[in-house]
Amino acid sequence: MLEGPQMADNSSIEWTEATWNPVTGCSKISPGCAHCYAERMAKRLKGMGNSNYANGFELTLQPHMLRRPLEWKSPKRVFVNSMSDLFHKDVPTEYIEQVFSVMREAHWHQFQVLTKRSSRLERLSPFLDWPPNVWMGVSVESKEYTFRIDHLRSTSAAVKFLSLEPLLGPLEELNLTDIDWAIVGGESGPGARPCLRNWVVSIRKQCKAARVPFFFKQWGGFNKKKSGRQLDGRTWDEFPVVRNTVLV
Repeated sequence: MLEGPQMADNSSIEWTEATWNPVTGCSKISPGCAHCYAERMAKRLKGMGNSNYANGFELTLQPHMLRRPLEWKSPKRVFVNSMSDLFHKDVPTEYIEQVFSVMREAHWHQFQVLTKRSSRLERLSPFLDWPPNVWMGVSVESKEYTFRIDHLRSTSAAVKFLSLEPLLGPLEELNLTDIDWAIVGGESGPGARPCLRNWVVSIRKQCKAARVPFFFKQWGGFNKKKSGRQLDGRTWDEFPVVRNTVLV
């Protein structure tokens, strides 16, 4: 799922196909950030001499990466800023607009943008030119952060999705109005906090009732491969139904 000089093809992230990082680095904003995988990976890449991570996990614009998706001729689901947050306060608005311009130009891809900075997302949304191939999502790790869903709902994104990961507590009575997709996953890696089955089952039931596609990414834990990603004997890999990048 990592980018250097080469295309970040064949991503290991279950719900996408490639990653694109026109920004790298971030800072912690809520409990879901405590064991950030991107921070660990950025330090590793810096140690390996990857020039995009010379600053480690310090937020860094990567303008030389801006037009990279235009070189990818086969349509892909592209996770934007897997190693950062596009709506971080230190990313200039003009730069966000440039990223959106590239996503519009690369109309054959579906771009998945995910943020915890939902307040800035809501504030900037009226000024952004939202292409139909942009899926906009917010991360919600516990009930204290469900306000991010309301911020997302107010945007003009054609596809709105939730990343309920790392899931750190129950999320009862979610308002899924105008939400097109929900991803759920437990935390993985060193220090991973537990994800309880009843939390996941509750979200799945709510998604079914609201007719929202449900994607279960992983149980997590220190060894996520060992714990797997099956729920009730099967994998749940539902996606939004799109046709020509517009929901049907």
